[in-house]
This record gives sequence, structure tokens and C-alpha cells, in this order.
Amino acid sequence: MKSGLALGATVAATVLLATGVGASAQTYEVTKLVPGSAFHGVHGLGIDNAGRLFAGSVAGAALYEVDLTGGTAKIAVPGPEGMADDIAFAPDGTMAWTGFLTGDLYSRKGDGPVKKLASGLPGINSLAFRKDGRLYATQVFLGDALYEIDVEGVKPPRKIMEKMGGLNGFEFGPDGMLYGPLWFKGQIAKVDVDKAELTVVADGFKIPAAVNFDSRGNLWVVDTALGQLVRVDPKTGAKKMVAQLKPSLDNLAIDAKDRIFVSNMADNGIQEVDAETGAARQVISGRLALPGGIGVVSDGTKDTIYVADVFAYRTVDGATGEVSEAARMHADGATLEYPMSATAHGDDVLLSSWFTGTVQVIDRKTGKTSEMLHGFKAPHDAVKLGDGSILVNELGSKSLVRASGEHGKDRTVLIGGLEGPVGMVGGAKGEVYVTEAFAGLVSLIGTNGEKTVIAKDLKMPEGIARAADGRLIVAEVGAKRIIEINPQTGAVTEIAGNLPIGLAAAPGGLPTNIPTGVGIGASGTIYFSSDIENAIYKVTKK
Repeated sequence: MKSGLALGATVAATVLLATGVGASAQTYEVTKLVPGSAFHGVHGLGIDNAGRLFAGSVAGAALYEVDLTGGTAKIAVPGPEGMADDIAFAPDGTMAWTGFLTGDLYSRKGDGPVKKLASGLPGINSLAFRKDGRLYATQVFLGDALYEIDVEGVKPPRKIMEKMGGLNGFEFGPDGMLYGPLWFKGQIAKVDVDKAELTVVADGFKIPAAVNFDSRGNLWVVDTALGQLVRVDPKTGAKKMVAQLKPSLDNLAIDAKDRIFVSNMADNGIQEVDAETGAARQVISGRLALPGGIGVVSDGTKDTIYVADVFAYRTVDGATGEVSEAARMHADGATLEYPMSATAHGDDVLLSSWFTGTVQVIDRKTGKTSEMLHGFKAPHDAVKLGDGSILVNELGSKSLVRASGEHGKDRTVLIGGLEGPVGMVGGAKGEVYVTEAFAGLVSLIGTNGEKTVIAKDLKMPEGIARAADGRLIVAEVGAKRIIEINPQTGAVTEIAGNLPIGLAAAPGGLPTNIPTGVGIGASGTIYFSSDIENAIYKVTKK
């Protein structure tokens, strides 16, 4: 279907030159290649006393209410307070949730005001209420501790214990004990929160992510690495795999009718699973999770788009929009670390993740990882140079860093002092073009580190691609448009405007939002990712 403006009309581009000199206008057509989806990554689930299902998103910084019949979702609590990694309901119906990146914990009773119950807890992840209304929460990944939280938000959190092994999505059992998975140990444990004693209940999981109880006292576990829903006898630890789903499972919730709902990060979706047969019904899902940077390679007339999809690494057929999956987060045997940017050239795809400080080099034809480089400071893009070294855009250090030697262990700074380096693309002779998002620049960096500003006064330029004739294609996110830049003159031409790009950055000190990616095929077709819609668009000349 065609889209543009409000995602339904053809876009007629307006030509704008940096010099102010007019030129003959070229009209472009913007069409949606891969449809979008509701969430920006889906994590915690919770069901209120009325049977309504709520879902949380960290990157989307919002808490959603899900229509179980219609398969749609609407924002119940917007950002920044709405960021939710996990959700729980008190006996009186009060809803509480955790802001993983901000370190805040919130609650709201009915449609009343949002109340902050705790702060200063980075990685605050899971939470649950006891039958008496007391509230408990844990830090995971950015910490490893269990706290009691004052439901009035007056007293500071009381630390109960720490270094448990990643006590993730948990629930109080009928016996008053707190049951939960130990993410890093592959175990299910129960905790006596009054005595601060932990006991292992079941073992042998790959990566257990969350647990919940049904009305009959059965303990249900999701294993994110294996994609399995497992029933556990909390007394004996006996296990039975009930449903084989896909990996990247995050959380689950069970309603009063013992219907089980499971969230999947990579599918951007929620499934309802039959506890007896294991049959799964997709309630809501997306073809992409949260697309960021993209790279495009043309094999003859066939364009392939390589997508850093945050919770997965995927490819898209430029003609049909067919999505293929190469890897997804946390899947057993997969090598992937929350990819947020992608470049593709020749036989290589490079994925970057500022969240984990990694750059991953993948053979685009075999899909196998050839290098996984760690220790970068918020890398936002990377390109492989002719000598085999890798140039990395480090937003955290405002630098371009060259990684060479065995496994990229030798690191040298090519240039520093860049203001928000986000996108990068290689030139014809080893030089690179870089978008400096915070300064509104597109700059040329020579092989000796010398910088030349190509275009200025832009609004948050992010993704960048280079056409065969040298033209630069840039996502000017602050202006919600795709532009073309003449690298010789600096002339700027708007190709398409009023685009669904520029998702607001999630709160919590993130270096920037998920970058908008741009790529161009050999025929001149332009592709870009929509972080607002979780979609991929193509732009062609009319």
C-alpha cells in the first residue's frame, strides 16, 4: 500500500538547496514495504481484576492495554512515566510497574494520578504484591538485589538480599513464598522474604525469564532461550514442557480462567497458550520488533535490506517486503547483542549496539558471525575498511575509533570531538561520511582523520547512505524527512517529508534514540526504517 503524510498518500518532494538556488523538482513515491506493529518491544504483562491485559515496553517508554479480541493495543500510560519492564496488580486493584532504564518504580490506582514509589534503582525489573498488599521488586542486569517497596512512596526501598543470580519475573505462591527464575543460573527458586532465605525449586533451564501461578497451584515458567512454556510442580520440581514457542520470550500472565498469555520481544507480540494442549493463538504481533539502522546490498537487480531490529537481526526483500529472520535475542545458540545499527557492503554486515558496546561482523551470505568486538563506548555505526580494519562511530567518546589486529584488539582514535556521531558510510577511497546529529552536520572524514563539513544546519541527521554516483542520502530525523546531499557543493534536496521517523528517546540517560536507518539500492531505490511504526518504507522516483 502507498503511504506518506498520514501513511496513505503519495509524497511529492520539494527541492530545497542549501544555497537557496532553485532546481528542477523531482517527484518521489513513498510506499510501505513492511507493515508496522503496536509496541516498541514488549516485555512485562499483567492482568487486572476486570480481566484486562496490560503490556509494558522499555524502549517505547509506554504501558499499553491490549484488546484480546481485536488484536490491537492502545497506550494506557504514556512516557516518560509509562516505561514498564514488568507490571503487577495489588489486591485493591492498584497497578505498579518498573522503569528499567530510569530506575523508577510507579503505581496508579484506577484512573488516578501516577505516583512514584521509588527511584535510584537502575535495572529495576520485576515486581509482585503479596496478598497483604506489600510490594517487592528486584534489580536485574544493571543490579542484582531484592527490595521491599513502600506502597506509599514515603520510605526508601528496604534491601532484603542481593547477588541471587538475576531474580527475574516472579510471583508469590499460595504458600506465601516468592517464586522466580534465576536468569543467570538456569534455576527456579523460592524466597522467604521475611527471613531472606533462598531455596532452589527446579533446575535445568537454559534462560528462565518469568514464572506465574495458575488457580490450581501449578507454577508456569517461560524459558526465553528455548522458547518453551514449562509447567513445574513447586513441591517436587518436576517439569513438563507444555508448549514449544519461539525464543525471546519475556514474560507471562495468567487470568482468572487460567488462560496463559506470553510475550515475545522479537515478535513484538503476545500469544495465548492453551494450558492443556499447548496450542498457541497469536493475540498481537509484528513482522519487525524495533527496526533501527539498515544496510542495503544489491545482487544484480535484487535489493536485500539488512535490518538491526534490536531484538532480532532480519533481512527484507526490497521487491516483495518478505521478512526473513537470521537470529533473535537470547535464542539458544544465537550470537546477538541487541543490534541497533547496521551497515552492509560486499560480503559483510556490521551490527552495532550502543547498549552493550559491541560491533558484530556477519557474513551476509552464510549468516555466520566472523567477529564480535566488545568494549566500545556507545557505538552507533561501523564500516569495514579496505585493509580489513573496522572504523567505529563511538558516540560515547565523540570519536571515530579504528579497530585492527587480531579480533580488533588494537584500537586507535582517528578523530575526536564529533558532536553526536550516529550514522556513517564509506566513500570511494577509504574516507567516510558521518552524521553529527547533535551539531546538525554531515562531515567527511579523510583517511588521515581530517574533517570537512559537507552540510550544516540540519535537524538531527542520523542514517546515511551513499549512491553509486556519490550522492548522500540522509535521514534528517528532526525534520522528519529524507534528504539528498551533493557532497561537492553541499546542496540539500528534500526527497520526502512528513515521514513517521524520530521516536522520542526513552528516558534514563540513553545516548540517543534508536537510529533511523537509510539505504539505497543499485537502481536508486531508497529504503528507510520507521522507528515510530516499526516499519520499512521504500522511496522511488515517479
